[in-house]
Amino acid sequence: MTDPAQPPSIEREKEKGGDPNEAELIERAKHGDAEAFQALYDKHKRRVYSLCLRMTANTAEAEDLTQEAFLQLYRKIATFRGESAFSTWLHRLSVNVVLMQLRKKSLPVVSLEETTQGGEDDTPKKDFGAEDLALAGSIDRLQLQKAVDDLPPGYRMIFVLHDIEGYEHNEIATMVGCSIGNSKSQLHKARMKLRDLLKMNRTEPAEEA
Repeated sequence: MTDPAQPPSIEREKEKGGDPNEAELIERAKHGDAEAFQALYDKHKRRVYSLCLRMTANTAEAEDLTQEAFLQLYRKIATFRGESAFSTWLHRLSVNVVLMQLRKKSLPVVSLEETTQGGEDDTPKKDFGAEDLALAGSIDRLQLQKAVDDLPPGYRMIFVLHDIEGYEHNEIATMVGCSIGNSKSQLHKARMKLRDLLKMNRTEPAEEA
């Protein structure tokens, strides 16, 4: 007979045709329920891996960072208070894991040799690359991904955080450790570089033909 004090098995709940509520899974995981934590891992691992891959452009590194992100989640899930969506909280935790790894490798997150002098007022008021990116649907997705992967690490980081992951410049500045003006300048240059890379990728097949 099932002990009413024990939470029902996740597998049994799935057999009944229902998916356990994520809030319940989180509470179970906070109390050391390995089955609940595994369910959270299964639910979110693909998105976390995709984020790590976009930020590093390296499959092996993305796999390692995904495991590290969930290790951090295991250690810190008790601190989750529900003030934001769990996916948002996990997303930010994963970004921080990637940024910490880059710092450990002594790789500059943002290359400063080309940054504008004088702060935000010198930043272009118009993001000239935006129109090209709006046409991304007409560009082969693999071609676009290759171009993003080929961006210099500093440019790729800012581009992914802002244009793909949706962070604001003030958030990026805090996470990366740069000024808001620097973040805007790097994004503009990343978009211009991406446009050039896409042009090169489009002409290469034509030349081969």
